[in-house]
Amino acid sequence: MTSLPQRLTLIALIIEAHKSGARIFKACHVIGFSLRTYQRWRKDAFATSPPTQESRATNININIASVSDAVNHAPAPAVAVAVETVEEAAAAAAKITIETALQPTSKAAAETALETAPPTPQGDRRESGKRSIYIPHNKLSEAEINIIIDTVNSAEYKDLSPCQIVPRLADLFIYLASVSTIYRVMRRFNQMVDRRNERKGQKGKKPKALMATAPNQVYSWDITYLPTAIRGQYFYLYLYVDIFSRKIVGWQVFAEENGDNAAQLLEDIYRHEGITSHQLTLHSDNGSPMKGETMLAMMQRLNVTASRSRPSVSNDNPYSESLFHTIKHRPALPLHPFAEIAHARRWVTEMVAWYNNDHRHSAIRFVTPSERHAGLDHAILAKRKALFEQARLKNPQRWSKNTRNWDYIDCVHLNPETKPKKELNNSKNLPK
Repeated sequence: MTSLPQRLTLIALIIEAHKSGARIFKACHVIGFSLRTYQRWRKDAFATSPPTQESRATNININIASVSDAVNHAPAPAVAVAVETVEEAAAAAAKITIETALQPTSKAAAETALETAPPTPQGDRRESGKRSIYIPHNKLSEAEINIIIDTVNSAEYKDLSPCQIVPRLADLFIYLASVSTIYRVMRRFNQMVDRRNERKGQKGKKPKALMATAPNQVYSWDITYLPTAIRGQYFYLYLYVDIFSRKIVGWQVFAEENGDNAAQLLEDIYRHEGITSHQLTLHSDNGSPMKGETMLAMMQRLNVTASRSRPSVSNDNPYSESLFHTIKHRPALPLHPFAEIAHARRWVTEMVAWYNNDHRHSAIRFVTPSERHAGLDHAILAKRKALFEQARLKNPQRWSKNTRNWDYIDCVHLNPETKPKKELNNSKNLPK
């Protein structure tokens, strides 16, 4: 087992070899132990012999000057070492002195040598005294760099990117540098910014979360196409749906798509449903009819709050999109396009009557939208719940768990905020 003074001596030899240009792991390999052992010895040595103030400041906790003098004046045994590189030469020097270094020494003498040794000089200790810096032979000169900067900032090219500048200069038989080089030079001078005088792209924000606890609080509306007999021409179906009851509260088919039709339909729904001022929030996407001046003026006059989805994000308006999917996948949808607008309106009339009065909607416990809009679903769901409880009491062996959920849905959310992840229950680890 290697004693502490011998470990300190070996550590000093490795540091001396490292200062001479050898890598630490190669010096350890020549001596005969691993780099991990060297790191462990250094850690143990520091714990046993605290470093001096000078060594702590230089982040080298072992001074090797005194040990190095003893090693240099000691007779070196004959050891054949093949020397091919500077690193191997330095490591070989450490190996030649290993037998002398392993001679038993007292712990007090080693600690005294470490305490009295002068601080180890810092910096580059190679003979040249300077770090070798490679300069590419094709590096741009300062004059060429200045020409590039002056060109990209000139009146003709100040609004263009390097991808546009290089081809334009090539048409004039001028070559300054490649596109990547020009980008690198611009990055050096902190000119990687928007070069054109234009409005920056705006990041779309998620619409405000809405919640409806009763009918006529939050509406969602959109427009969809209905095919006509003439290819490329369509009829436009306007649909307003109450997200709480899922009832289609208003609809109309028009031959054109504009904000005037939408505003007139909204006013009719407002009067028919008996909506009061500041009661309704109307959600839609960012289509031109939704944001037209006529529609905005009507909403302002009726005191209807506007809500918009993000551009090109269809799931911000899920209720209208789901409704369109339902009506366009009905078996009653005509196989052929609508020949005239009256035909389209008749079909929509039948479809809306089925959807509101006959369709059991899965999201509202399979009651019809009209029943929920009128508040009749409380009694319907209570009867269903009582029936299932009686069936369970009559044949309990047929029920492994609770009966079907017929509870009343008291609130509906539109674009709710993301719920935070459930925190882990660490109550078992808390002190009692």
